[in-house]
Amino acid sequence: MQENVRLPTPQIGANGKSAGLSFVGLIVHNLGTRRVRTALTALAVAIAVMAVVTLSVLTDSLKSSAAEVLSAGNADFTVAQKSVSDLLNSVVTDTQVAKIASTPGVASAVGVLVATIKLDPAHPLFLEIGITPESLSPFGVHVVAGRAYDATAPDEVMLGWQAADAFGKKVGSSIVMDGIRFRVVGIYSTGQVFADSASMMSLATLQARERKPATVTLTVVRVTKGASIERVRAAIEEANPNLATVRSATEYGRVDRNLQFLGAAQTGSQIIALVIGVIIVMNTMLLSFVERIREFGVLRAIGWSRSRLLGLVLGEAVGISFLGAGLGVGFAFVLTWGLQRFSPLRGILQAQFTAGEFWTALYAAIFIGVLAALYPSARAAMLRPGASLRRE
Repeated sequence: MQENVRLPTPQIGANGKSAGLSFVGLIVHNLGTRRVRTALTALAVAIAVMAVVTLSVLTDSLKSSAAEVLSAGNADFTVAQKSVSDLLNSVVTDTQVAKIASTPGVASAVGVLVATIKLDPAHPLFLEIGITPESLSPFGVHVVAGRAYDATAPDEVMLGWQAADAFGKKVGSSIVMDGIRFRVVGIYSTGQVFADSASMMSLATLQARERKPATVTLTVVRVTKGASIERVRAAIEEANPNLATVRSATEYGRVDRNLQFLGAAQTGSQIIALVIGVIIVMNTMLLSFVERIREFGVLRAIGWSRSRLLGLVLGEAVGISFLGAGLGVGFAFVLTWGLQRFSPLRGILQAQFTAGEFWTALYAAIFIGVLAALYPSARAAMLRPGASLRRE
C-alpha cells in the first residue's frame, strides 16, 4: 500500500515559494520553527566567535600598551636592544647613547630608563621613567605645575597629570613608591596616555634603585630637519649591531619577542577556536539533516532543484551565523570587561572594540556556519526523492 506523505507546513511550490513567503522568508520560518536547535547552534557559533574576538581584542590591547611604552616621548624613532624577551629587559649603555647622539643627522638622543612597580592593587604595573632633567624638553615633557626634579635630589619626583588626578596628588604632596617616600615637585604632560599615567624621576635615582648603572632601557631619537630618517636608522643599526630601531607599530616585534609570540599565540588560538566551532556546528547540522530527510525528499519530489535545496540549507546556516556573531560579540564584550578588572591586568589591558572587531566576528561566524553546512547541505542536495520518502 502506498504511503501517504504530508507536505511540510507551509505548503511549498517548485519555485521555492510558499503562501506569503519568499525564499529568504522560508529560511527565517524554518529557523523559527526549530527554535531550540537554532538557539543551541547559534550558541556554539557564539562561543567560537567570542574566543576569536576576545583574543583579537586582548592581543591588540597588549600590543598597543607595549607600543605606547616604546613610543613615549617626542621622537622620530626609538632605539632598544634587539629581540629581548621583554622590552623592560632592554639594555642600552651610556656609551651607545653617546654614539647614537653623535651619528650624522641626529638632532637629539635621549636615554630613558623604564621600570614598573606595584603601587597598589589597582595599579600593579605602575610605570617609572628615569630621565635627566635637561632631557625633559627634548623628550616632549611639559611641566604644567611646579617644577622639574633636581638631578641630585633622590627623593623628588614628577607625576603625569593623569596619575596625579588618579591618586589625588598635587605639587607638595608625597607618594610612596616601592617603599620609598617621594616629594611631588611637579606635574607634567606629554600627550601620551602611558607617559601621563606614570612618574618621572632623576635617571641616576632610578638607575641606583634598579641596580642598572650607566644603562638605560631605550633611546628616543629626533633627526635634524631635512635628514633622511631611514638613512639615520640604518647608520645607527650598522654602528650598533645589538640594537634595533623602531618607527611604527608593525616594527615593535624587532625589540620585543613577546609581541611576536603574542601574535603567533593569537593566530594559533583563533584557528583552534574556529576548528572547534566548525566541528560542533557540523555535528548539530548533521543531526538536523537526519531528522529532515523526509522533508528534503518532499521538496525534491515537488520539483526543487539540487541547487535550490543546497541554497536553503546554506541560507539557514548563514542565518544562524548572523545570530551567533551578535551573541559572540556580546559575550566577548562582557568577558573583556571582566578581564580589565582582573587585578594582574589592571592598567595594562585597555580593550577597545573597533569596527574591525565586529567584521572579524561576522567573518568568523559565516566561516563557521558555511563550512559546517557544506557537507550536510551536499547530502541534502544529493538525496533521491523516492529513497527519502520511504525512510522512517
